[in-house]
Amino acid sequence: MIALLQRVESAHVDVDGETVGVIGAGLLAFVAVERGDGEAQAARLVERLLGYRVFGDDEGRMNRSLRDTGGGLLLVSQFTLAADTSSGSRPGFSGAASPEEGERWFSRVVELARKAHPRVETGRFRTHMKVSLVNDGPVTFHLRVAPA
Repeated sequence: MIALLQRVESAHVDVDGETVGVIGAGLLAFVAVERGDGEAQAARLVERLLGYRVFGDDEGRMNRSLRDTGGGLLLVSQFTLAADTSSGSRPGFSGAASPEEGERWFSRVVELARKAHPRVETGRFRTHMKVSLVNDGPVTFHLRVAPA
């Protein structure tokens, strides 16, 4: 699984003019499921999202995690993160999970995150979404939990 993680002051997702997920300060994570991903990758990704230290402490150092701050977590599916961009001028998606598997494991990530953290919002899988955010920093990280 791949996550593009952004520390935000706020973020929200709209589908067909309706806001379906919104957070204040916290993390926005775009998530892609790769072929071969499963329970181990879902659990590890959630652990990393909640424990990754990207928030400033009293001295301004990135020593605090989402667990420490209690901020929101907005999870948005984005299969394009699994694209192969190593050659040519068009991305390939052979490494991405099928839409059915992607939805299954993205939903599992959401379920695990909601069990472990009180403020989890999502976009809507397999829809055209408009994502708005105010990146704080900017702070952006690429996380990958390798398939088995």
